[in-house]
Amino acid sequence: MVRINGEDIAADGMNLKEYLEQNGYNMQRIAVEINEQIVSKAVYADTVLEAEDKVEVVSFVGGG
Repeated sequence: MVRINGEDIAADGMNLKEYLEQNGYNMQRIAVEINEQIVSKAVYADTVLEAEDKVEVVSFVGGG
């Protein structure tokens, strides 16, 4: 299981880009951290989620 935004999800073995796309994230408006390290958008497709990873996905929202 991978802990994503505080929830255990069966996403081990999936690449980060695939997970984000399947869950409707807008790639232009998010930042991702895995195990307290920010992940560059350039490597989302090459980053494989592993059991015990702790992932935080933060969405940016505009407003005023």
